[in-house]
Amino acid sequence: QVQLVQSGGGLVQAGGSLRLSCAASEPSISTYTMAWFRQAPGKEREFVASITWTVGRTDYADSVKGRFTISSENTKNTVSLQMNSLKPEDTAVYYCATGPLKFLLGVRPPGDFGSWGQGTQVTVSS
Repeated sequence: QVQLVQSGGGLVQAGGSLRLSCAASEPSISTYTMAWFRQAPGKEREFVASITWTVGRTDYADSVKGRFTISSENTKNTVSLQMNSLKPEDTAVYYCATGPLKFLLGVRPPGDFGSWGQGTQVTVSS
């Protein structure tokens, strides 16, 4: 099973920006859909964004469209999530995810993904 290691996150004021990164242990993972999810206290884990580099596709939850950008750097087996114009409601633990299927296009439930990063806290103060 591929290992995913996350970095980034932290505390920011509303309107600010943060960047999350997720590094995969296997080079072949660049051909898979890689996604970001988030889970706020007392809420279910929800889809944020995904990228499938081989077909040139990105997908976003409606709540983050126009503010968040997902990108991949395949030479480093890394996917990033640039978060701008952050709001207090973006506060959550963020997780990257991938596999086991190569293509998981569109807004997907967390159960579709088999490998997960360790999670990183993002806190947006008002």
